[in-house]
Amino acid sequence: MPSSHSERALIQQERNDDIVTLHFNDPERRNAMTAAMGRVFCEHVAQLAADASIRAVVLTGRGSAFSAGGDLGMISERVAEAQARPVVGRSAIRDNMRSFYQLFLSIRALPCPSLAAINGHAIGAGLCVALACDMRFVAREAKLGLNFTKLGLHPGMGATWTLPRLVGPALASELLFTSRLLSGEQAAAIGLANRALPADQVLSATRAVAAEVATCGPLAIRGVKRALARSANASLEDQLSFEAAEQAASFESEDVLEGLAAAQARREPAFRGR
Repeated sequence: MPSSHSERALIQQERNDDIVTLHFNDPERRNAMTAAMGRVFCEHVAQLAADASIRAVVLTGRGSAFSAGGDLGMISERVAEAQARPVVGRSAIRDNMRSFYQLFLSIRALPCPSLAAINGHAIGAGLCVALACDMRFVAREAKLGLNFTKLGLHPGMGATWTLPRLVGPALASELLFTSRLLSGEQAAAIGLANRALPADQVLSATRAVAAEVATCGPLAIRGVKRALARSANASLEDQLSFEAAEQAASFESEDVLEGLAAAQARREPAFRGR
């Protein structure tokens, strides 16, 4: 079913040259994540994934928060269903939640790099979406946390998969078991975020990094994203074979000719993604 006008407004999109910024746009509710928002978000991501001219996507939130996480009304509905039909309704709720996760985790399917500009608090599922991005830049004063166990709820949306890969299993265990909140500065210190900045600089700094990415060969960048995605489960020998195959493809491109010519002429390259 196509999204309604009011639903479409939950995500705003801006394009500047080869960089697209997506905004969660429900600031009065601190960008709480609903199925409606997820459907519109997924639609935007699918369109961006099909556009080979896009070199980076920035994700941020309107207002004071990045995202306060899953909508409490939606969670309460799932609780009511589960309490009314224990065990019997579990598979339906499981499938419903898995579908909900996939709407927002669709950002992982982007072939170009994704960068989260965490302008304010990112809690629960809201932080999970940021963790699914390739890079994260965060406001120093922002609060970040996976507060699932404080709600008596098991973590979802990939939290137990992404967090250990970013901060290691020991720190991930501590954060998930305690539901502890971190400041932006603490998040950067443990590797959860690339950098902590004043809140009013987060979006511009994130876009500046996206612009750096956009100056590099887009075919090579997309190859790097594929390589990084597979590296966690690959042996060194397997990864070397993948890299060799990607380099062989690069040698056939127009981009590598442009890159070499630019290096020899000591000028900036003008890649065309071919």
